[in-house]
Amino acid sequence: MNQNKKMQGFRIYFALIMALLIFAVLISFTQKDRTYYTKNQLFADIEKGAVTEVVLHPNSANKTGTVEVTFSQGPKKDLYVIDLEDMEKKLEETEVKVYVEDIPRDSWFLSYVLPVLLVLIVGVFLFVVMTAQNSANVGQGNRMMNFGKSRARMYQGDSNKITLKDVAGLQEEKGELEEIVEFLKNPGKFTKVGARIPKGVLLEGPPGTGKTLLAKAVAGEANVPFFSISGSDFVEMFVGVGASRVRDLFADAKKNLPCIVFIDEIDAVARRRGTGMGGGHDEREQTLNQLLVEMDGFGENSGIIVMAATNRVDILDPAILRPGRFDRKIAVGVPDIGGREEILKIHAKNKPLAEDVNLKDIAQTTAGFTGADLENLLNESAITAAKADRAFINQEDIKKSFVKVGIGTEKKSRIISDKEKKITAYHEAGHAILFHVLPNVGPVYTVSIIPTGLGAAGYTMPLPERDEMFVTKSHMIEDIMVLLGGRIAEDIIFHDITTGASSDIKRATKVARKMVTRYGMSKNIGVICYEDDEDEVFIGRDLAHAKTVSEAVAAEIDREVKVIMDECYAKAENTIKEHMNVLHACANLLLEKEKIGREEFEALFES
Repeated sequence: MNQNKKMQGFRIYFALIMALLIFAVLISFTQKDRTYYTKNQLFADIEKGAVTEVVLHPNSANKTGTVEVTFSQGPKKDLYVIDLEDMEKKLEETEVKVYVEDIPRDSWFLSYVLPVLLVLIVGVFLFVVMTAQNSANVGQGNRMMNFGKSRARMYQGDSNKITLKDVAGLQEEKGELEEIVEFLKNPGKFTKVGARIPKGVLLEGPPGTGKTLLAKAVAGEANVPFFSISGSDFVEMFVGVGASRVRDLFADAKKNLPCIVFIDEIDAVARRRGTGMGGGHDEREQTLNQLLVEMDGFGENSGIIVMAATNRVDILDPAILRPGRFDRKIAVGVPDIGGREEILKIHAKNKPLAEDVNLKDIAQTTAGFTGADLENLLNESAITAAKADRAFINQEDIKKSFVKVGIGTEKKSRIISDKEKKITAYHEAGHAILFHVLPNVGPVYTVSIIPTGLGAAGYTMPLPERDEMFVTKSHMIEDIMVLLGGRIAEDIIFHDITTGASSDIKRATKVARKMVTRYGMSKNIGVICYEDDEDEVFIGRDLAHAKTVSEAVAAEIDREVKVIMDECYAKAENTIKEHMNVLHACANLLLEKEKIGREEFEALFES
């Protein structure tokens, strides 16, 4: 932005100089246009009677000068002579009128003002250019000097208006953080009984659950300075810069005691040392070492509470997780149905809702949604209402947004052949039947054969009616059966299969393998965890670690996975064949309407 302004200033100066030069040239052209001729031609014209007047313009001592000749017809002419006295005597012998006048002078503006003005303008232009260049060099020098400075943003207590009242769905988490607020407001209450103020609080949980919001709310509630920085802001290409920024951050924090230092995505700088591909002497590890020293070293940082957020606590270095650095670890999980309803109320404050909108029902149908997902759901609903030129959000807007957020935007304009539509209809009907019949999954929310933005030819969306803390083996078996339902329906009806079930098969295989290798749900393998972490080398795991599974055990794992998949396939196939009338009815209804809801689908089982 500043560079553009400088360039614009240069263009203005350059244009001004060019305009003055053009002006001077035009003035010079407006001067008298004179044609020179010889002395003999002059006297020849006098003899002819063509000359009416002659004006002499002497220079010094009347020896040289200019003769201005006026004709009876035609323009005036000039003649320069060396012996002006002799010329004057000869002219007096003729009948032509002779006058002696001072020599014509050039314009005072052209002679004196314009040269000085041009010199001044050029000087000013060069001065501005040199000043701008020096400023740029100084700016680069300042940037180099500030390279190791902290990039944290400080929010004063008055500027941060977010408090714990603005955080919904996290009651227990807020309860733990209220103690931190009390520490900041009244530290003497705890120190008089020998309690040490916690030095660090680590917020861990899935993305979008409100970790950053909780940190801001604590700072706003305590009305103390709040330093916010991302973990990636510490790490640079140059060695030592990250450590310098850590020192500068804590130096600024010590000037504003008591305060909160919040490091978002701390896993960018605090990953386990000596692992992955980076070696043991890279910039990130030096930054981490300095952070460890600042949080609990020989220096005194009383009054500074470090809060950090991450969704990968498993890859953090053990040294930063110990008490004395992060004394408290608060798990910020996905909200339950009550928490989702509170979150929806917070985000619906400034949104006009129709009478048919029931936030409790929305909370019930959005199991697994985080706070960010719920905010996005209501925002998409508001956008849908605005596109329809309505001043309020109705239930239909929320339903459309629910599909858009969960599945993707429907592509109704995409042209699909009748054969593909029929295959898709039976494929989705197979999924839907198993969702409805099996007790631990479903019920069905929407079945559609409209392609979506995620590349699917159709979709079957379930409607979880309860929150689950853990998943049972029977539930996982039924999940695999549902995923295989589309492929089974294709095989039963068309005696042929398509590539449309590739994603379903991949997900089903992953579930089956986790049952065997992670959860110990296989009879032949036993209650042993064989899951390998080889795929996590670049996110904090060691590169050269010994394999924990022999080739014989790996082969046995593959056999167990196949057994689970085959058993689920057989069970799902029998279930679908028992409801062939519903399969045909559902497929025909989908071909007719393209999308059906829960009530229409469940009515097929009653007929």
